[in-house]
Amino acid sequence: MSEIAHLAATIFKRAGKAKRFIVAIAGPPGSGKSTLSAGLHDLLPEGAVEVVPMDGFHYDDIVLNARGLRARKGAPETFDFAGFETLLKRIRAGEPDIAIPVFDRSMELSRAAAAIVGTETKFILVEGNYLLLDEEPWSRLAPLFDFSIFVDVPRNELERRLMERWHGHGRSDEEARAWIVSNDMPNIERVLARRRAADLIIG
Repeated sequence: MSEIAHLAATIFKRAGKAKRFIVAIAGPPGSGKSTLSAGLHDLLPEGAVEVVPMDGFHYDDIVLNARGLRARKGAPETFDFAGFETLLKRIRAGEPDIAIPVFDRSMELSRAAAAIVGTETKFILVEGNYLLLDEEPWSRLAPLFDFSIFVDVPRNELERRLMERWHGHGRSDEEARAWIVSNDMPNIERVLARRRAADLIIG
């Protein structure tokens, strides 16, 4: 059995007969959270699983520019935490047809109501950098998760993947490296240094 298949089986078993089971998939930028979430989505029962990305709560660039935070996009303070927390509480409460925003990196925009968490959705895969961040207000998320996974990848591999990501979005070598040094790496260090313990760590 592959690692991801084993992980899907673990989530399925842990959920038992619960009507809703919320999994936090955390890790630094470039660790592969989205890839892991998509893989689990395909392995868990069809129609009973939804991925909820934290990135849907990025503040728009207009807001970041007004707050002087554009150069720190992706840091904890550049997300609408209150909106994200409210969404997770609604999911936890089992409200019907909850609309979720999804961030479109090709446009650098969040698309509102881009997906729906239905009443019958049992497995909720929440993925994001700061789900296990041991800082206020992020630490308030802890009781909202039933199970947590941390994706731990060596820093040099994270940097390689991020270079590949920014090249794919049209940045030159110099632009990509400057952004990683000034923005991505500080976020990576914060995630690694200030995280709560996860139920499971994978590489």
